[in-house]
Amino acid sequence: MRYDCAILGGGPAGLNAALLLGRARREVLLLDDGQPRNRVTRASHGFLTRDGVQPAEFRRLAHEELARYPSVAAARQKVIRVNRSPSGFSLQTASGSQYEAGRIILATGLAESFPDIEGFGDFYGSSLFNCPYCDGWELRDKRLVLVSESAGAFHTAKLLYNWSKDLIVCTNWQTNLSAEQQIALHRRGISVYTKPIARYEGRDGQLEAIRFKDGTSIARDGGFVTPRFAQKSDFGEQLGCELNAFGAIVTDAFGRTSARGVYAAGDSSVVSPSQLVIAAAEGSRAAMGVNADLTEDVFRDA
Repeated sequence: MRYDCAILGGGPAGLNAALLLGRARREVLLLDDGQPRNRVTRASHGFLTRDGVQPAEFRRLAHEELARYPSVAAARQKVIRVNRSPSGFSLQTASGSQYEAGRIILATGLAESFPDIEGFGDFYGSSLFNCPYCDGWELRDKRLVLVSESAGAFHTAKLLYNWSKDLIVCTNWQTNLSAEQQIALHRRGISVYTKPIARYEGRDGQLEAIRFKDGTSIARDGGFVTPRFAQKSDFGEQLGCELNAFGAIVTDAFGRTSARGVYAAGDSSVVSPSQLVIAAAEGSRAAMGVNADLTEDVFRDA
């Protein structure tokens, strides 16, 4: 079967794109590998009417709504190859399945990597997070740490000061804060530690301290760690999509990329800020772009 549009990625962007295209009576295929970036998160925030929803529950509700539309099909499949074909695009999955689609939406999102510090996995998603807007409220007024090796450490520290004045910044031996920036932080009572970190310490997912390699430690109740992001898949590059300086796929206001017939939405095209509500909105815009272009095709051929 040939689909009007295949959507790669079943996060909020891909799900919302499928919803709008289904309501537009388009034949849609949603392909997802079942490995969402927020799978370790206990609750997602900032989405009106769904504030605090568990990610798995969010996806369950979304698929329940998509099931109302007979033209929307969803499959738990990992796409390994996308090629152009006479009818648009040919997609092959790891299980050997093949699909044809006239348009594709890349909503595969981002892959994140964090500073290699012992114990991180024991606390990430419970008392260590990466987005202040998503989880800052839950850590308000606690003893917080920002672990950041990135150039954005100063900006993030200033944001976190809004949620807690008891804040320290650890750069893990990186020189990513200028002398002027460190002075500005110190003036607000924010201490900066440049020495390398040995491990995170605590129990049952609750951070209790940061242990440095010199043997010293400082008590903390939770905090934020700045990740590095990269495209989860390289389909965009393979298909000739332009990327910006942040590694995001460049799109117009309706998700169209520089590659004909290819659209992008969610974290794939908006690296930051990264929130459910923003990704869902981007999926909606890309779906409108697809539907508008499919409509123009009909009248152009008339």
